[in-house]
Amino acid sequence: MKTLPEKKLAKHVRLGVAAVVLALLAACGGNKESDQGEQVAELPAAQQPPATEAARFLTQASFGPTQAQIDWVRLHGYPAWIKVQMDAGRTPHRAYLDAIQASFAGTDTTVSQTHFRESFWAQAIAGPDQLRQRAAYALSQIFVVSFVDSGLSGQIRGVTSYYDLLGEHAFGNYRELLEAVSKHPMMGLYLSSLRNQKEDNKGRVADENFAREIMQLFSIGLYELNPDGSYKGGTPTETYTHDDIKGLAKVFTGWSWYAGPNMADRTDSRFNGGSANADRDWMPMQAYNKFHSVSEKTFLGKTIPATTTATADAEGDMEIALDHLFNHPNVGPFFGKLLIQRMVTSNPSPAYVGRVAAAFNDNGQGVRGDLKAVFKVVLLDPEARTLDATSTSYGKVREPVLRLSSLLRALNARSATGRFIGIDDTDNVTSSLGQTVMKSPTVFNFYRPGYTPPNSAAATANLVAPELQLTNEVSVAGYLNYIRSRWVQASASRDIQPDFAPLVALADDPAALVDRISLLLMSGQMTPALRDLIIAGVTGRAIPTATASNAAAVQTAKEERARIAVMLTMASPDYLIQK
Repeated sequence: MKTLPEKKLAKHVRLGVAAVVLALLAACGGNKESDQGEQVAELPAAQQPPATEAARFLTQASFGPTQAQIDWVRLHGYPAWIKVQMDAGRTPHRAYLDAIQASFAGTDTTVSQTHFRESFWAQAIAGPDQLRQRAAYALSQIFVVSFVDSGLSGQIRGVTSYYDLLGEHAFGNYRELLEAVSKHPMMGLYLSSLRNQKEDNKGRVADENFAREIMQLFSIGLYELNPDGSYKGGTPTETYTHDDIKGLAKVFTGWSWYAGPNMADRTDSRFNGGSANADRDWMPMQAYNKFHSVSEKTFLGKTIPATTTATADAEGDMEIALDHLFNHPNVGPFFGKLLIQRMVTSNPSPAYVGRVAAAFNDNGQGVRGDLKAVFKVVLLDPEARTLDATSTSYGKVREPVLRLSSLLRALNARSATGRFIGIDDTDNVTSSLGQTVMKSPTVFNFYRPGYTPPNSAAATANLVAPELQLTNEVSVAGYLNYIRSRWVQASASRDIQPDFAPLVALADDPAALVDRISLLLMSGQMTPALRDLIIAGVTGRAIPTATASNAAAVQTAKEERARIAVMLTMASPDYLIQK
């Protein structure tokens, strides 16, 4: 797997901060979406998907379609796009932070959350590895850590490296991902497994936080499931008890900060946070067996026998526990449904969940937990690729971050500095998106997968709409004002600039203009009624008859038509539902 070599990173620091992102992207293949996969065979014309279906696929699989990507998918097909994307190089976000920090040498300035968000948006908007970017974002909403936590708010490099970890393992094996998450110090801080000590005779017990959440949120869920995600036996039966939590909690004792390559480095002082290794915020936690429980550990029908202090084995016990969780029959349907919800639809059929779970259980070559196989089925399943526009149970609400990314990618937004400055914290519900990447308010994500708006048609139909947990009267107005003032209205002073020129070129033909926006932002799913309304709104901005002296006025009118069409589309209820 490609990462950025240290010698190249040093060269990029010398280039200056203004060129860091562009240099980093170029080091791993650049931002040449139109050139993606030049050696890939073309599909026969009869097998090429229509542009609307290619755009719909990219809406699910990336941070948003671009015209270049739509054209590529049409020419080469969905499986080829997935393969090229999975093989693409990865640009670590931490490399950007390290380059920025190096540019601060000799000053008291240090990196901040802002720099992580610059790197996130640079790759979400312009990164060539869109599937990995989208997969990492989906995983960040399952294996949650958050800058909101006071212990993590200042751990910039650590949280950034945690996000990198999700991208690194996105197409690996779930078992390896689960272990990497369990050992990352930011997860250790967030769910208090770092410095978790064994029980003693003075009343101290092992911290249960991580043990609970690794079962509830990261692996098996709350209730026993059939392979298709339905309740085993037809009614909810709990997968674990408090005794299981207590037994598993003992497994996760004795883990703390990375100390160094030698056992002698793992001193009591370093276990407790002293004598800090310079890279401990991103290196995996290490086992300090002195602090690891040696009593019997029973959980989920598995027992790890008691040992002596001299034979305490935190690493071995974790391996046993993670293997046991990994092989639990719930993992395939539980984890698979979460991925479907994040990428495709909030209410997948049991058959769809079952097919994804089957790919998790066996990738066709006897391998369990192959995430490449899982993501392929999530995106290529007939239920993902077949559109029933009339269905009231299919699709998902676009969460705020994905609304913004789809707009900026559709308009080929670029950064004047190469740093993608200016999006930053978008938490404010009155004036922004009401959502900021890696700032979930709780370990349960920005919204729960089973959330249903009370007293709603969805509730009556027994459907879930997770993303609506972020929505209220204030957030709706805040989102619209933010999109209009920040991205639709022109401002030459901003670093990130959407490119309206291709739309302005269509301004003389309102129908063609609206159809292009419908393709890029709505996969061509704009209803006839909405299309007519937006065309009327665009037409209402008259373009003066061109003369020798009014070229500027004509251009202004055309630009305003393009911006009106985009804004009315982004404000429409139809756009807010991804199908």
